[in-house]
Amino acid sequence: QGQLVESGGGSVQAGGSLRLSCAASGYTYSRYCLGWFRQAPGKEREAVATFDHRGITNYTDSVKGRFTISQSTSKTTLYLEMTNLKLEDTATYYCAAHDKAVCQLRQELFTTWGPGTQVTVSS
Repeated sequence: QGQLVESGGGSVQAGGSLRLSCAASGYTYSRYCLGWFRQAPGKEREAVATFDHRGITNYTDSVKGRFTISQSTSKTTLYLEMTNLKLEDTATYYCAAHDKAVCQLRQELFTTWGPGTQVTVSS
């Protein structure tokens, strides 16, 4: 079973940018799906974006055009580039992974989770 550890969270003003990283270790799968999720205080966790072994990406509507999910060439780090941040992007962000055939914005598919990193957007 692999491990995931997020980093890069912090505080930023609305309109600013942050890049989150997720270091992955212990993975040897040729087929995989990686994802970013977030949970705001008092709300349910929601899917933000996914990236599969073919490089295909999916985004939830609220972040399209503002967030970009990508992977390092070594395939050991997953990134989430966040621009034009809004107050409603404030949340704890988690990366997650699984090796099932489908790669969708459905958190029930994901089996391995990182501990999370906090992002706070202020006005």
